[in-house]
Amino acid sequence: MKAARFLTPKSIFYGEGVLDQALKEIVSYGNKPLIVTGNSAVRLGYVKRVMEFLRDYNIFPVLYNDVTSEPDDKHVEKGLEIYENNNCDFLIAIGGGSPIDAAKAIGIMVANPGKISDYMGLDKVENNIPAVIAIPTTSGTGSEVTRYTIINDTSRDVKMLIASFYIMPEMAIVDPELTISVPASVTAATGLDALTHAIEGYTSVKNQPLTDNLALSAIRKISRYLKRAYLDGNDMEARSQLMLASTEAGLVINNSSVTLVHGMSRPIGALFHIPHGISNAVLLGDCMKFACTGNQKRFAELARAMANNRIDGSAPELAIKGVMLIRSLCNDVGIPNLLELGIEKNDYLANLEKMAEDALASGSPGNTYRSPDKEDIISIYKKLLDS
Repeated sequence: MKAARFLTPKSIFYGEGVLDQALKEIVSYGNKPLIVTGNSAVRLGYVKRVMEFLRDYNIFPVLYNDVTSEPDDKHVEKGLEIYENNNCDFLIAIGGGSPIDAAKAIGIMVANPGKISDYMGLDKVENNIPAVIAIPTTSGTGSEVTRYTIINDTSRDVKMLIASFYIMPEMAIVDPELTISVPASVTAATGLDALTHAIEGYTSVKNQPLTDNLALSAIRKISRYLKRAYLDGNDMEARSQLMLASTEAGLVINNSSVTLVHGMSRPIGALFHIPHGISNAVLLGDCMKFACTGNQKRFAELARAMANNRIDGSAPELAIKGVMLIRSLCNDVGIPNLLELGIEKNDYLANLEKMAEDALASGSPGNTYRSPDKEDIISIYKKLLDS
């Protein structure tokens, strides 16, 4: 067994209704948190619930609720301004991956000089950031347990991956009751984002025994429960299992990283403003088909996990069956193809070179057992037009 290091937040609270229990632990982090969120969490009453609880403990939060899907450097600059002007001392993120990523990035800028773009890449953050408490309201990104943040650079049309041990949340509060109002389309997109994390972590060259177990567990759960939650958002068993799977998959990529899908997904999101989970789902089948020849045994095992061990065959046969299972699940939960997303074909083709270069520059494709070159990536991008 190879030596490995496994990283997690200091605390993970999980379970139906765990929010109130976990909030009692927040009082030790400071007196004036900046709550980073979007309009949905405000509208659904989650932000009010947290703010009222904290006020009972003489903690008076400041609200920043302008974060939208796919946060960018402008969101970070605005959040930093509010944080500093109000003398805040820690951060609470409430929402999907976007507010959590934005909170991490704001924390970077509180404790480090320059611009957020200075920290694109691996381990460029030099100073520890204020505590981040992450309260996810979707089951997908796993950002509540990772050392990553994704921020759009508006000047370059690039999704910046920033990775640092310093930006991992201090606490994750994972309450599936907060996901009950998530629309079916978002349930599908976030669920497939989590599935992509589990699959990529399991088939990454950086895999390790702990991540393998968590990845296969997440793959089984998502394969079984995603369609159920998509069809019935009030199915609490399905919601709970998906949220647990999302956190498991987040822990997987926190330690084994991602591979080809995420490398290729970020440029699509940056240039065409496609939600991250959707762009992952659109790519997942074709990327798996390319990558599976690099380690057919692993891809066969993930196919068995998806099918709950109800399929047989040789490793090469099972690897291809896994691709078919992915395509079937995407179809079951209404994932559109590239052109149905409103992307103009000529605009897409004109950006192939940039997308391929940006994908490779992210470093993620290099974690794939079958490492692609630029022409491989362009070829996969082109295949999406025929899906």
